[in-house]
Amino acid sequence: MSAAPALHLSGTARIGGTIVFGPVSLEAPAGQWTCLLGPSGAGKSTILRLFAGLAGEVALEGTAEASDGAPLAGRVALMAQDDLLMPWLSALENVTLGARLRGLRPDRDRARAVLARVGLDGHAAKRPDALSGGQRQRVALARTLMEERPVVLLDEPFSALDARTRAGMQDLSAELLSGRTVLHVTHDPAEAARLGQRVLILTEAGLSAIAPPECAPPRPIDAAATLALQGRLHRRLMEA
Repeated sequence: MSAAPALHLSGTARIGGTIVFGPVSLEAPAGQWTCLLGPSGAGKSTILRLFAGLAGEVALEGTAEASDGAPLAGRVALMAQDDLLMPWLSALENVTLGARLRGLRPDRDRARAVLARVGLDGHAAKRPDALSGGQRQRVALARTLMEERPVVLLDEPFSALDARTRAGMQDLSAELLSGRTVLHVTHDPAEAARLGQRVLILTEAGLSAIAPPECAPPRPIDAAATLALQGRLHRRLMEA
């Protein structure tokens, strides 16, 4: 894996004549986990798509780039809000889809190991229609983890999971994505309080940073510092 760069975005995004967000200046530090919160429609997912090169009709008057100046293409793994599983493929085949699309031989043993880590070792042969929503989301997470990209973009990656499974997947992701540059869009202040090394809130008024605790993530759910940050984030979101 190549060194993980920082991410920089500066400017205003529009669809036609409508402003999606901006002007803003955002930085996700190299090798750290940045959480981005904000109300629906603020433009959080659009920021991820701009970094992924999948912005479609969105025009950015500014820049979205890596700090090392090299193109981001080929260095980014994106987990979208929808699981985007191929319905005709098994869970295992969906996890190895990236390699197959690149014309490479999939590492099926490693894919099985990743599926086991997300708690789906007994479901590798099942197609998406035989899985629950939470199981499908974990397959999508396993596919993202399989990519081993230096930059990882996550859009509500744990939203379909129950509280116990969500905490477990947060812990696993923090472990396996350590040292990568992660930009994580979430609506959950508790999640940002556990995982964020940098925590940002995007609203119509712009972008603001909230200082996280000094202790390294994933932070204990019931730690005083975690709960205090969760409360601060809730208050800021209520004011947005």
